[in-house]
Amino acid sequence: MTLSNAQIERFVEDGFIRLDGAFPRELADEVRALLWRETGCDPNDPRTWTRPVIRLGMYTGAPFVAAANTPELHAAFDRLVGPDRWLPCRSMGTFRCAFPSPEDPGDAGWHVDASFGYEDPDFFAWRVNVASKGRALLMLLLFSDVGEDDAPTRLRVGSHLEIARRLAPAGEEGLSLRELASNGFEEFMGCGQAFATGEAGTVYLCHPFLIHAAQIHRGTRPRFLAQPPLLPRQPLDPFREDAGASPVEAAIRLALGLPR
Repeated sequence: MTLSNAQIERFVEDGFIRLDGAFPRELADEVRALLWRETGCDPNDPRTWTRPVIRLGMYTGAPFVAAANTPELHAAFDRLVGPDRWLPCRSMGTFRCAFPSPEDPGDAGWHVDASFGYEDPDFFAWRVNVASKGRALLMLLLFSDVGEDDAPTRLRVGSHLEIARRLAPAGEEGLSLRELASNGFEEFMGCGQAFATGEAGTVYLCHPFLIHAAQIHRGTRPRFLAQPPLLPRQPLDPFREDAGASPVEAAIRLALGLPR
């Protein structure tokens, strides 16, 4: 699977691309079976689905790692981040297992994922800077089929560009999540909205500055989604003077009015 120039341009301008069949459905089925056991719920008895969201995390088993390290995904990482500029994903991070429920899950606000400052116990003090220190991509891996009623992650199209402009004056120190979300991202509500839908095995590769959010599950089938970061092997440099800017860096340069 080789990303086309059109896909690269879409990533730079919109902040994400969708890859269908990025890992095998058989892997998704295997992982989902393991997660069902971890939830303590019965996949065949909706009466046991008593919570809107169950969070599970930090899985390092073979099927989890294999799903995030297919040749298709590695080729995409090379194109978006640059060869030898990223680290293979060795932990699946947090799974957000969403169940049909009219109840607000309590974690459905718009946000950008932080990438450093984790030593602070205050989540809202975690930070992001214009060079995306500590994160090369946000990844959304679908381990179940996800339709529009199955609580797909909401994506604000093009919002990564304004986040880059907001971060630039803050330099290396960057901004905390509290500072970034001081007005609830209200100015981004005019951006187009996309939904991370697709069959099991679909992966969305997102710019690390993309604003996204969960939502209430209005469907009938539980949704299993992993959202690990792709970590950089070397720091990103959107201000590099050579011609080697990756698409992740090129998007930041586009936002700041720099030559791509």
